[in-house]
Amino acid sequence: MANRTGELTLTMPTEREIVLTRVFDARRHRVFDALTRPEVLARWHGPRGWSLVVCEVDLKPRGAYRFVWRRSANGAAMGMGGVYREVVPPERLVQTERFDRPWYPGEAVITTVLAEVDGKTTLTATLRYESRAARDLVLGTPMEDGVAESYDKLAELLG
Repeated sequence: MANRTGELTLTMPTEREIVLTRVFDARRHRVFDALTRPEVLARWHGPRGWSLVVCEVDLKPRGAYRFVWRRSANGAAMGMGGVYREVVPPERLVQTERFDRPWYPGEAVITTVLAEVDGKTTLTATLRYESRAARDLVLGTPMEDGVAESYDKLAELLG
């Protein structure tokens, strides 16, 4: 099954995975920097109407990261963090993800691969959950729309 939101493609290749794919009109090292540098992340990461107010990145294997977003409309906050398992600039990141107020059980492992062809970079993020039930809970949220909006903001920044 595949869905499209703008230029974002979402597929579910296994019962525990979601794969998000988006092509950016930018070189791979610029996309990698945008995914890993706090001063750049703060400019695009999160859907429209949300601001990244805490952005801590210790970019190394076993290094932690922490993000907190605040919604401008009502001040609501959403926080999450995890640990980097692999960091291979500018092509690959593997990290865990766990939300402060969990809305799915356990943690996810996200593998992000960046592939460049002719100056364009394809970002492929594979989100692997602890169970099919956890994955299905995520699919029942506005996650796809939020990621699409966030990636649109990134595309604008990279443009």
